Order: sequence, then structure tokens, then C-alpha cells
Amino acid sequence: MKKSFKQLILLGVMGLVLAILAACGGEETTTTEAEGTSSGETQLLKVAFNQPENHPQYKAMQEFGEKIKERTNGAYEIEIFPNELLGAQRETIELVQSGTIQMSIVAGSLLENFNEDFAVFNLPYVFESAEHQMSVLNDQEVVGDLYSSLKDQGLFVAGAFHSGVRNVYNSEKPINTPEDLKGLKIRIIESDTNIKMMEQMGGTGTPMGQGEVYTAIQSGVIDGGENNELIYSNLKHAEISPYYSYTKHLMFPDYLLINSQLFDGMSEEHQQIFKEELAVAIDREVEMWEEDVQKAIADAEAAGAKFNEVDIELFRKATESVVQEKLASENAKALYEKVREAAK
Repeated sequence: MKKSFKQLILLGVMGLVLAILAACGGEETTTTEAEGTSSGETQLLKVAFNQPENHPQYKAMQEFGEKIKERTNGAYEIEIFPNELLGAQRETIELVQSGTIQMSIVAGSLLENFNEDFAVFNLPYVFESAEHQMSVLNDQEVVGDLYSSLKDQGLFVAGAFHSGVRNVYNSEKPINTPEDLKGLKIRIIESDTNIKMMEQMGGTGTPMGQGEVYTAIQSGVIDGGENNELIYSNLKHAEISPYYSYTKHLMFPDYLLINSQLFDGMSEEHQQIFKEELAVAIDREVEMWEEDVQKAIADAEAAGAKFNEVDIELFRKATESVVQEKLASENAKALYEKVREAAK
């Protein structure tokens, strides 16, 4: 028994030594793998997104995430949650503010509720083309102060994506003039500007989350919506709302929001990498958008959609009062002048 007891002690000591050596070896591996990071751990950045995986913004953000992980040596990993899995856009803004999630892609009109000057970029017919829009919305001399203005509310606008040209569609008839919209309830993104705009265009604006639109049109709660061809096609709205009319009334952006404390807490090097790769992702998204629009139109037509052109000047004139009303502050007027100057 005595000899057996000594053997047990010896085995125990040997086991302890092996455990210590293994632990030391594990620490060395972790440090090597995480070389270039401050903590040796990968921080997961969750991104809320309300569109499907085939959307150009989703694909651009995927490429962005791969580059961020590579260039920061694994300090950050980005995971995108499509199809409103983390909630509707308004809800996800609050989640980013609280730090529950790290980022969200949201429609430009929603930011009017945090700083009314954002309304300038959401006005009817403010942009002439995607090139015009992007030249303004990613020019830090124009938007730098505005994008940083939400930091005291927990938000930072990291950049702006092109989100197509918004047009009216409905289940009743083609729209050619503002008179044709009379009596029709059209889903809009919630904002005072959008409500007034749709009223001036002849219809009744009904704020609603994107995920509710199909059922609402199908059941007759609303008569249609207003959006770009990609969303119209991808969400199968052509099946229940076949009349798509090119009013081209809006070209507002989608913003990438990031929790301001998170962004400010990044090293200068990582912030620079983030900005550089986001600029690349934004350019790629515009390229992919143009490619995908043609396919979306073909798919929608196959599902029964009927596209028609309209006299845009009728709608432009009808919405002039909304533009003037929203240019109440000196900041708003200055921003609007810069936008229009860039179009020349």
C-alpha cells in the first residue's frame, strides 16, 4: 500500500507539470494567432440589415467584412443579419445606440428624427444620378460634421450607400399624374418629409416596416408602396402590386451606422482601415446595383409587373413646397446649395 501511495503522488506531480506546460503552450499559440491585436481576441461586429442576401449592399458588406478581418489580423469579424432578423430599421437604430448590436444599415429618412438636417438628402428630386449622389454623400468636406453630429446620441454615420431610385407601385392602375394617386394608400418609410411628399404627389403616405408590406397590400390595408426595382422584385411585390410607375421622386441613401463609442474606441490604424475598406465597398455596391437592376426588372416582368414612364416634371412641381419647407435652417440651406452645385 505504501509503495502504491508514493506512485500516486509521483503520477499526480507529473500530471501537474504536464498541465502547466500545456497551458503555457496554449498561451503562446493564442498570442501568435492574434498578433497585431490588442487583446488577442476577435471582436464580433453584428450588422442589422432589412434586405435579403442577394442585395448589393449585403454582398458589398460581406466583402467589406472579409477585408476588415484580414487587414486587422482578426481583431474584428463582421456578421450580417439580413431580412430584418434583428428587427425593423427603427428598432435596430436603438440597438446600435445601446451597443446591443454594433452596426445597422438604415434608410436615410430615419435619421431626420435625430438631426433634421439629414432631411436635405431625402428631399424629392435633390439628386440627378447615382454619381451625383455618391459624390456628395461621401465627401467629408460636405458631410463630415453632419455624420458626426449624432455621436452624443451613441451613433456615428460611417458612410452612405446608393439605394436606387424610388418609384411608386400599386395594385390598382398605372400612375401617370399626381391625380392618379388620389385615394391610394402608399407605404412610405416613416418621416415627416415622406408623409408630406406623398400627400403633395397626390396619395396618402402610410408609414410601415418593410416586412409588413406584402401582406398589407395583399389584404387591402394599403394599395401599394414606393421603392426601387430591386426591393420591388426581391420581395415579390410584383405578384400583388403589378403597376410600377417611374416617378423617380426619391434617391435617398442608406447609411451604415456604427455605435459611436465602439468606433471611437478603435485604434487610429483600425479606424483608417475601416474607412478605406468602406469606401471600396461603397464603390463596389454601386457597380453591383446597376448590374442587378436589369435582372430585377426582368424577374418582376416575369411575375406580372408592368412598368411605365411618367412626366416627372409634374411630380417635381407638385413637391416643390416640401423642399422649401424643409430648408428652414441656415445649415439645411447651405447643404442643399452644395448638393445642387455638385450637379452642375
